[in-house]
Amino acid sequence: MAEKVKVLVVGLGNMGASHASAYHRNSGFEIVGLMSRTIKSKQIPEELQGYPLFEDFEQALAELKPDAVSINSWPNTHAEYAMKAMNAGAHVFMEKPLATNIEDAEAVVRLAREKNRKLVLGYILRVHPSWTKFIELGKTLGKPLVMRLNLNQQSSGPAWAWHKNLIDSLIPIVDCGVHYVDVMCQLTGAKPVRVHGIGAKLWDDAAQPNYGHLHVTFDDGSVGWYEAGWGPMMSEVAFFVKDVVGPKGAVSIVPDPSKAKAEEDGISDSADIDRHTTTDAIQYHHAELDADKNFARQDEVFQMADEPGHQELCDREQALFLRAIQEDLDLSESMDAAVNSLRIVLAAEQSIKEERAIDLT
Repeated sequence: MAEKVKVLVVGLGNMGASHASAYHRNSGFEIVGLMSRTIKSKQIPEELQGYPLFEDFEQALAELKPDAVSINSWPNTHAEYAMKAMNAGAHVFMEKPLATNIEDAEAVVRLAREKNRKLVLGYILRVHPSWTKFIELGKTLGKPLVMRLNLNQQSSGPAWAWHKNLIDSLIPIVDCGVHYVDVMCQLTGAKPVRVHGIGAKLWDDAAQPNYGHLHVTFDDGSVGWYEAGWGPMMSEVAFFVKDVVGPKGAVSIVPDPSKAKAEEDGISDSADIDRHTTTDAIQYHHAELDADKNFARQDEVFQMADEPGHQELCDREQALFLRAIQEDLDLSESMDAAVNSLRIVLAAEQSIKEERAIDLT
C-alpha cells in the first residue's frame, strides 16, 4: 500500500473547508496542518478540529515538510504560496485562479515542470460528469459555435463578505470566468484571437467593478460571451445561462425550477454554491427541418440523475490530485489550459480599463 500523502491545507473558507474535508475522509491523505493568517481566531469545523494550526505559511512548510500543499487562500497569494511550496519539495493543489497576472501564472507552471511537481488546478467543472456531457454534445453541433454563459450572484448574509473580499483581488469575470472560458476552449478546440470586455461598478462597498461582460472570438469563427456580477443589487432573473448553439442545433443546461433552494442563512439562490455546478438536465435542440420546414426531430432531454453535489466534486478533485501524485500523471494539458483561460479573462479586464478590444494573436 502506498504511503499516505501528507498535506498542508492553506485557507479554510468555502473551498478550503470543502477540500480539507475531502482530505480528512480520503485514506490516501493525511492532514498534517491547517494554515491561514487568522486561523487561531476562527471556528474550526468539527471534523477538522485537532489538527495543528499555523498562521505563518513558511513556518508551516519548514516544520511540517508536507508532501503536498492545498492552496485555497485569497487569489493574490496563490502564486507566491505555490512557488514556495514547490521549492520546498511539495506537490500543489491550487484553487483557481493560478495567479492575478499572467507572468506569475506562467512562472508557477514553469516551476512545476522544472521541479517535476504535480500541479492540479481547482477547475471543478472538469471533474463534473454532467459538464463533460455538455461539452461532448456541444462538439456535435458543427462550427462555428455561439456560446452563452453567465453566473450572476446576489450578495447577502455570508455571501456579502465572500464577494466583497474576493473583489479586492479579482473582478467577477476574472475570478469565475476562468471556469467558463475554459469550457469555451474545450468546446471549440480553437485559438482565442480577440477579447472585448465591459464592466460597471454598482456596489459602493466593493473596491472594483462588481459587474462585467466579456466577448471572445476564436480563430475558427466561434464566438462566446460570459457575464458575471456580484452584489446586493444583482437580479436573479436569468442568473444561470449555459448554452451553446451551432449550425446543427443547440445544447443547453436547464436548471429544474422545482429544485430552487429557499433562502437559508441569508444566502440567496444565486449565491448557493451547489447551484453553480448543478445541471439537472441537458436539452439538445436539433435544427434539422423536414420538407415542410418543420423540425424533423424533437428536442432530446438528458436527465442528470444523481449528479454530484459540491462536496462530492471537491472529493473528486482531491482523488485526482492523489492519482496524479501516486501514478505520475501528465498534467501538461490542464496546466496549459489554466494559463490560457486566465490570459483570456485578464485580457477582458484590460479591455474594460482601456476601453478597447484586446488582440491575443
